[in-house]
Amino acid sequence: MTTAIGKYADFEGLREQAVALRRDGLSLRQIRDRLGIHNNDILNRLVKGEPPPEWTRRPRAKDDLRAKARELRLQGMTYDQIQVELGCSKSSISLWVRDLPKPAPRYTDEERRALMNDGLARLRATQEQERQETKRRARENVGRLSERELFLVGVGLYWAEGAKDKPYSRRESVLFVNSDPGMITVFLAWLDLLNVERSRLRFRVMIHETADVQGAEQYWAKLVGVDSSAFNRTTLKKHNPKTVRKNVGETYKGCLVIYVRQSADLYRRIEGWWCGIVGAADSAT
Repeated sequence: MTTAIGKYADFEGLREQAVALRRDGLSLRQIRDRLGIHNNDILNRLVKGEPPPEWTRRPRAKDDLRAKARELRLQGMTYDQIQVELGCSKSSISLWVRDLPKPAPRYTDEERRALMNDGLARLRATQEQERQETKRRARENVGRLSERELFLVGVGLYWAEGAKDKPYSRRESVLFVNSDPGMITVFLAWLDLLNVERSRLRFRVMIHETADVQGAEQYWAKLVGVDSSAFNRTTLKKHNPKTVRKNVGETYKGCLVIYVRQSADLYRRIEGWWCGIVGAADSAT
């Protein structure tokens, strides 16, 4: 069988003819037919280095996008901006304009930091607005509490946060300690529901010695509706210099201790109520 090289032994002579025809403006197909060369590899080797005539170039769909991308890059646009403008991928844009000089930075480092901080502030403001709106809707979902609902909430609240009797230490008395003013408010409302006279209550503040002790006493006294002079002596927590406290600042008011005098019977009922709630929950599942 005749090989391609054998068939076209006069390669250099064929190349001269092919190049001449190429320069005259003929296409590869025309050269193929004119010289009778039907081996594409040989044909391409014959005209290697000779650009095709302009009339044989087919327009590509992305030629206009490429030209526009280069124009926008020269105007100083970033890849992201060009992508938004033209709707093409950044990988294509990179290939099209990588030989062009990078645009000068639009902002100084200080201006970029200011823009970033401004955007972060707006984001946090939006998040805070969403947070408060969620809380508002949830608060409205509660509506008014019935006496039974308040009763059950109070039992659970005390059993979670109040002092409890232990087999090794008899403590059958009602003692509640908390730093959350909302918890204190609900606990006092619960005691009112149980007809516990306010005269049976004793209050005391527990707070770090480095805090605003007098301000905390006044704060809690106002919350519970008594004069701070009626409070028992404040318990001061000694500061450990090896620890770093996070509960500092104007919002730190320590904890309020509420003690109910002559409350052994009330404590026993609370424990019984809690056992009743546990049993009811268990039977409901």
